[in-house]
Amino acid sequence: MNIIDCNNDEVDREIIEEILREEEEFREIRRRSANWSYINSQPPRIRAALKFYIETGDIRRACIIAGMNISLFRKILREADIPVIV
Repeated sequence: MNIIDCNNDEVDREIIEEILREEEEFREIRRRSANWSYINSQPPRIRAALKFYIETGDIRRACIIAGMNISLFRKILREADIPVIV
């Protein structure tokens, strides 16, 4: 391994660590902003999808869990005060 490879590994690691820090920050924002009373009053599939989205930010999978399209799920996210962070 030469110096260029070593430096690239370090840069890659730094980029990955930054992405992980941002993801944790976004997760915390979603958790703090969420209207938990509203979320807990939802039917089981929607409640599970909202919680999944809060933890992962994966809107497409959350829609599959909820069994609805993105447009309708985004409406429920707004009602639950959960921000969509991109």
